Amino acid sequence: MGCGAAAGIAATFNAPIAGSMFALEIILGDFGLATFSPIVICSVVATAVSRHFLGNTPAFIVPPYRLVSAWELPLYAVLGLFCALVAVAFTKSLYRMEDLFDGFKFPEYLKAVLGGLILGLMALVFPHILGVGYPGIDLALMGKLTWWFMLLLIVFKILATSITIGSGGSGGIFAPSLFVGAMAGGFFGSAVHAVFPDITASAGAYSIVGMAAVVGGTTHGPLSAILILFEMTGNYRIILPLMIACIISSVAAGQLLRESIYTLKLARRGINIRAGKEVNVLKAVPVEEAMNPNVETIPENLTLGRLAEKISKSKYNSFPVVDDQGYLTGILSYLDYHDVVFDEALENLVVAKELATPKVVTVSQGDTLYTALEKITAKDFSILPVVSPTNPRKLLGVVTRRDIMGAYNKAVLTKSVLQE
Repeated sequence: MGCGAAAGIAATFNAPIAGSMFALEIILGDFGLATFSPIVICSVVATAVSRHFLGNTPAFIVPPYRLVSAWELPLYAVLGLFCALVAVAFTKSLYRMEDLFDGFKFPEYLKAVLGGLILGLMALVFPHILGVGYPGIDLALMGKLTWWFMLLLIVFKILATSITIGSGGSGGIFAPSLFVGAMAGGFFGSAVHAVFPDITASAGAYSIVGMAAVVGGTTHGPLSAILILFEMTGNYRIILPLMIACIISSVAAGQLLRESIYTLKLARRGINIRAGKEVNVLKAVPVEEAMNPNVETIPENLTLGRLAEKISKSKYNSFPVVDDQGYLTGILSYLDYHDVVFDEALENLVVAKELATPKVVTVSQGDTLYTALEKITAKDFSILPVVSPTNPRKLLGVVTRRDIMGAYNKAVLTKSVLQE
């Protein structure tokens, strides 16, 4: 997946370094040599093929740029903060629109019709919002759009992208982020140039930086944002403002919204990619692969005397208690029987059902090892009964900490072998 993402970005934007960094920083979060090498190769090959057919030219033609004054650098820092706000607004708008359309109680194809109708009406007034938006970006870079029009385009492009994806349409995030960033930078540049005309560059320069800053704010990947705008423009003089604005935008956006525009969708599904590779491995393996189907059960009418004999021969100290039909009725742990198990006066008077705990914590076959580990450690259980998802009393097996760790180690080893 990382190789595909790197190749796609590299070929589309003629940016092999940025494509590689995008995959490493945002998609995988892994800069190891085993990961880095194939991604770089794929990025280079994709760029070579793209250049053969499309030529070796920058994606955008930018106006001549120079840092007019050192006083501009604080202004680019402020631009980074502004772009962080825009990025967070973009991210929240996208998922709120998805929730809005999900709440509509009519067929999916009608949601697409509604989304298309709204988008078409918006495009009658603002045709710039359609497509990837490169013509609009070029106009902003050349300083041919007014400040108020760019401000409106920020709002309507965010709405257009959110409606398209929310209504079930197919669309990306990267190109709209570039468009929104160009408009945000152009709007900000027009404002500061009007106030400080002698110490600031044109609005087009701020559009370039804004593109990278919004990408950095939405993806929380400042290195990728810096490199991709540097490669797309081929202008090294813009690197200092790019670095300042992108870092500040990424950090500020991360403080305002913990998840990026990509990871928020995963977080909403209960997937936390920041929780560590260990957690992700545990969440990927079902209990069925780790459980032991050969269960040592205790009949609920088993006397204490025979129970003591069974415990002495078993490797477990906790046992599921079952009825005559083999259905789970309780759990018998060491804490339940340790005070009375050697009491000879009770060995024929007490049965297992009277000692067992009737409220049993269980997992089903389809639950993940992460869920099982959470439950087994919450009360320091020795074993966890595995039951049928359709019948919580039908015992299918048991799982222990050792079973969970064994399955985890096997999954990690398998993953390592595949990577090598």
